[in-house]
Amino acid sequence: MFCPPGTTGAILCIGNFAIRAYGLLLMIGILLGAWLAAAEARRRGEKPDHVWDGLLVVFILGLIGARLYHVFSNPEGAVGWSYYRENPIKILYIWEGGLAIYGALIGGLIGFFLYAYRHRLAIWRWLDIVAPSILVGQAIGRWGNFFNQELYGPPTTLPWGIPIPLEHRLPQHLTLPPETRFHPVFLYESLWNTIGFLILFNLNQRLGHRLREGDLFALYLIWYPIGRLWIESLRPDAWKIGHVAAAQIFSLIALTAGLAILIRNRVWKQVPTTGGGPALE
Repeated sequence: MFCPPGTTGAILCIGNFAIRAYGLLLMIGILLGAWLAAAEARRRGEKPDHVWDGLLVVFILGLIGARLYHVFSNPEGAVGWSYYRENPIKILYIWEGGLAIYGALIGGLIGFFLYAYRHRLAIWRWLDIVAPSILVGQAIGRWGNFFNQELYGPPTTLPWGIPIPLEHRLPQHLTLPPETRFHPVFLYESLWNTIGFLILFNLNQRLGHRLREGDLFALYLIWYPIGRLWIESLRPDAWKIGHVAAAQIFSLIALTAGLAILIRNRVWKQVPTTGGGPALE
């Protein structure tokens, strides 16, 4: 039942099979987010079954996108394409970490559009339904990075700094004293996503009748990238294109898209969303 030393992130082992915190937290985040989205769909008078029926295709394509983004990245001093091209079998070892959120979002959106097109769903309305739930999944899933001892920042003397064992440190940090603590970047992003969920959730509950279809999703595209822009600047292992982190480039693209949706909704005539039904209990 106890996992042997070196089994990173495992919380329970049965023979050669290990249950890892990374995957468990990822699934908890996805299922909780889906439950909230289904409740919101019901509140709006939509069929909540669409959330559960579409979850599989969104999850599979999101997982593929998240992994491919990581595999083809080229971060300095960390695992990326230079490693995977020499160890292709490791591409399948997702339990060891290495899932990029922007890849997951791109893949997940492709899955969402395929399902929505197949079932003729109102795209903007359903994007609003799931938008707050995405932040829930991200907030919970980020804690998997803690158990994998990854996604940490530069050294810090702040009281909430975390220790990182030598075997999990980036090359540039190997000469630092063992007691050195580092910025818990995963925690910053988790808190940012939690705050974003609370804002979108309450905005939808209190002012949903004044919002237009697509507004909540647009606000997600604005909120998350703003946080990611400064959080990414703390990551010494960031994949950079030139002198700019790739995630910051994607953040600027998403931020621009979110602003464009809000402008579009206010320039073009559109029926406001009413949310329908009582507040979510």
